[in-house]
Amino acid sequence: MRSLQVLFFSLLISFWATPAFSQMTDDPTTWKYEVKKKSATEYQLIFHLELKKDWHIWSMHPGGDGYEIAPSFTFDKSAGVKLVGSTTEKGKSVTTTMAGIDGKITYFTGTVDYIQNVTVTGNAKITGKHEYQVCNDKMCLPPKDKDFVFEIK
Repeated sequence: MRSLQVLFFSLLISFWATPAFSQMTDDPTTWKYEVKKKSATEYQLIFHLELKKDWHIWSMHPGGDGYEIAPSFTFDKSAGVKLVGSTTEKGKSVTTTMAGIDGKITYFTGTVDYIQNVTVTGNAKITGKHEYQVCNDKMCLPPKDKDFVFEIK
């Protein structure tokens, strides 16, 4: 009888925890990728990010106490492709103080674009990964890695 109670309790906990865990791990981001031609060999690689309501992503230079995980972009080496400068961010940022974080911090809500300028000779497939972390006023989700591909023809 005791083992039956333990089994029932275990099943009850697992059914209760599954929806909470699922909600906690859903990614509240939508990423889209665009190539914008600037000249015969110059392009902008644009990472468009849309965040669900009440979520934010840290700035690439978030400030704060150093525990905030800023978005980062890593590009695989590709013949005929040269990165020009570093990736920049464009959107409406918020700079404020937050309970539990030392110093001022900067983040984005709503939408933000990350832009990397490149020069390309010939056709190219530009690949890599970007890492980011999103938070709301109650928690931060674990950092997430996403692969990306840009094709220039």
